[in-house]
Amino acid sequence: MAAELDAETIAFAHRMFDLARCGSTEQLTGQIAHGLPVNLTNDKGDTLLILAAYHNHPRTVTALLELGADPARVNDRGQTALAAAVFRKNADSVRALLAAGADPADGSPSAAGTAAFFDLPEMAELLRGRAGETPVTP
Repeated sequence: MAAELDAETIAFAHRMFDLARCGSTEQLTGQIAHGLPVNLTNDKGDTLLILAAYHNHPRTVTALLELGADPARVNDRGQTALAAAVFRKNADSVRALLAAGADPADGSPSAAGTAAFFDLPEMAELLRGRAGETPVTP
């Protein structure tokens, strides 16, 4: 049985997710340095990394990856940070996530599928060109 969290703990967690959404890299990484789990998830399964990627904060994405954020985590809707970065057309975040090992085929829809569905050829090219690997097809 999961332990109930008190209102203060829940409010703190909400503030941490807001830091990821707002791209407050220094504040967020400072909290991680003091023990905040880098792979903290909210009630929808969104990680700090997914939120930073979706809200277009490549600097925060890079910092979270450097601190050990898992680029393969999937939220409750099947979405990954890479698919979020592709959807937002953020090449810097896409490159950082690919360099950290994110797989364009993971998730539902996958990053490759997102690029195809929304007709994002620049993003599809980034995904196909990752580390000289075989092109990914949705």
